[in-house]
Amino acid sequence: MKIEDINIGLDHPPVIIAEMSGNHNNSLEKALELVEIAAKSGANILKLQTYKPETMTINCKNKYFQIKDKKSPWYGRYLFELYQEANTPWEWHKEIIFQAKKLGLITISTPFDETSVDFLEDLGVPAFKIASFENNDFNLIKKICNKNKPIILSTGLLSLSKLSEVYEFLKINLRDNFALLKCTSNYPSDPKDSNILTIPNMRKLFSCEIGLSDHTLGIGVPIASVALGASIIEKHFIKSRKLGGPDASFSLEPNELKDLVTQSNIAWKSLGKINYSITNNEANSLQFKRSIFITEDINKNELLTKKNLRIIRPGHGLDPKYFDIILGKRVKKSVKKGTPFSWSLI
Repeated sequence: MKIEDINIGLDHPPVIIAEMSGNHNNSLEKALELVEIAAKSGANILKLQTYKPETMTINCKNKYFQIKDKKSPWYGRYLFELYQEANTPWEWHKEIIFQAKKLGLITISTPFDETSVDFLEDLGVPAFKIASFENNDFNLIKKICNKNKPIILSTGLLSLSKLSEVYEFLKINLRDNFALLKCTSNYPSDPKDSNILTIPNMRKLFSCEIGLSDHTLGIGVPIASVALGASIIEKHFIKSRKLGGPDASFSLEPNELKDLVTQSNIAWKSLGKINYSITNNEANSLQFKRSIFITEDINKNELLTKKNLRIIRPGHGLDPKYFDIILGKRVKKSVKKGTPFSWSLI
């Protein structure tokens, strides 16, 4: 899979998507500052969310539209008001995308209705993201597929059977031009709910790229996911959690985002391949393995004993497995202490 000039797959470093969401706190200046933070961190892709409150829900304050989960950072809020606060104004998009491009970042976005899909298409975004809460909206997914661009879909809140339905739909419409992200859709999420062992299983079940959309605190879960085959990592970020904001509680600060980029790349490099042989860089260390050495001066015809013959470092002598065979043999010449043992001595 490829998004513009970014190759996505196990043969390439994991692609890091920096999710701005509503962490600009309704300030274009702060939004542009976040673009700069993402670029300096080394992230590959900046991600926006494209919606208006009225395209997400209706302005209604009955019990159905209030968030009742006491663990949620949005507990007690009504949906319409939350989306009013958290949305990225459409008139900002062009400037944000321009700034990102100038700094070497690709920008993609999550559209939440058909009008936002067309809006993003007019802006020329190279790919679309589908959020967990929209992954059951096949009308929206079909609209996005019709743009014939790569899609990254979060799989939160989908059973395996439902995920299979979405996968088959994407496979028919996009062939191989999409990726699935393992996602736990509560905010912030507990690492024990991440179940990232699902990632290699997803690779077995689905012939597409697999990644992680993560809402835990810190970078431990995404780094572990790279070791399990995640080729994409998506994380929210913010200038400082102290500033607050709709997604602040589960967002990375700049130094953490930079660490995510660095450490995920290290984790990917460490995977290598299945290998039991000595690497080129290890070869010089062979000299420090244990081997058999003469450890006391020995005269000709003297017996080899545990006093004058030992298994020690370095590795220039005979292999330790021959030690018991050699003991009790006589040397055929005088030998100095510190001489690596060889068969020629007996």
